[in-house]
Amino acid sequence: METTVLKLEALSKCYGSFCALKDVHLDIRHGEIFALLGPNGAGKTTLIGCVVGLVRKTSGKAYVFGVDLDKEAQKLRHEVGVVHQELNFDPAFTPREVLAFQMGYYGMRKNSARIAELLDVFSLANKADVPMRALSGGMRRRMMIAKALVHNPKLLFLDEPTAGVDMELRQDLWNYVKHLRKQGTTIVLTTHYLEEAEALADRVGVLSQGRLAVVEEKNHLLNRLGTQQLHLRLDTPLPQNQFQNILHSLEQSSPHLQAALSEDGMLLSISQTEGAPHFAEIVTKLSAILSIADMKTQNPRLEDVIYKVLHASLDTTDAGLKNNSPSSR
Repeated sequence: METTVLKLEALSKCYGSFCALKDVHLDIRHGEIFALLGPNGAGKTTLIGCVVGLVRKTSGKAYVFGVDLDKEAQKLRHEVGVVHQELNFDPAFTPREVLAFQMGYYGMRKNSARIAELLDVFSLANKADVPMRALSGGMRRRMMIAKALVHNPKLLFLDEPTAGVDMELRQDLWNYVKHLRKQGTTIVLTTHYLEEAEALADRVGVLSQGRLAVVEEKNHLLNRLGTQQLHLRLDTPLPQNQFQNILHSLEQSSPHLQAALSEDGMLLSISQTEGAPHFAEIVTKLSAILSIADMKTQNPRLEDVIYKVLHASLDTTDAGLKNNSPSSR
């Protein structure tokens, strides 16, 4: 049976007439990695702030592990961890001291074994007693994550955890996030690296101007809105009249199929915008009439799908504004 770890009901946060979050409803499931995506200013950090107590919501309800945050937020202090976008350390302290102080913040006794474990996991053991000011940006980012994990939280918010770090470190962090999920930690991830969300997330939510435009299983979303592509390299140029016949045949077989031919007639590209592709059947049919030298398929990209979702959301918002304008009444 599925357990809801985080439940938001009509959550809103307004600053005067500007609303950073507008009537957000969301359920986060136990043990999943949920990617909360959207452009700068969409409301991602505000949403996290409302849950972890850094931002006071305007209206709505938030529950973590069934606990109403308006009534018993302190009960959840040890259950939630957060990695913020901003790097916030006292530059004079060492990583070992920072983790020890963080334990004290959660009312824990200093646990040298836990500190050593985290320093080792994040490749900071050889910098354990060096002042934070001497660490690189990537090392400081690792320390942010180590701080958030020092108390073994069951719900972890990662707000742009790999911003400004190199690809090698990003891969290491991806692997550790997967490890945490296997241990039962529920993770909410915000990121502008959409390949990160594509590699890690079970489900995706897209915020646009403070509203949730979509919440869906990542693979379902890719299949529903993504474009599958098949590229056929031909041995000889394909005449335009024959291409038009092929195009007509493809359109008859499926309204979601499209085809394009390169100027030199040597590359035939076929795309499918909805549903599971039946490219094997298409290749079988085309190989009977064409001489195919090579072929490759291209899966849909989350970046393209999110772009579609955001633009559809903006179009809907613009239409709503027009319908509510004085001239339309």
